[in-house]
Amino acid sequence: MTIISRNKLRHHRKKRIKAKIKPDSKMPRLAVFKSLKKIYAQVIDDTKGITLLSVNSGQNKKIKNDIEGAKEVGRIIAKKCLDNNIEAVIFDRSGYKYHGKIKALADGAREAGIKL
Repeated sequence: MTIISRNKLRHHRKKRIKAKIKPDSKMPRLAVFKSLKKIYAQVIDDTKGITLLSVNSGQNKKIKNDIEGAKEVGRIIAKKCLDNNIEAVIFDRSGYKYHGKIKALADGAREAGIKL
């Protein structure tokens, strides 16, 4: 019996999610990545293939790698989006379960006034 790693399973889920997301210049993609030390969020325009905005929990020493820190990262990325006239994004959870830090980041972005 072979054992498949968690990361490999996440990459399988990521492929399924990515296949459902259609690139659109009006609605960029909000991609999330979490490591053991930080949580990252970036807004990507898939039609041009460029990153428009990015935020991570390591940019500010006050933001920790916990649920409150993820919520703060969501608020910051939403503020940056609104400053750049981006009102709605497609949320790409990158194969992670919509639970814990990922859910907190999405909730923080919604609270700051962006549509997911």
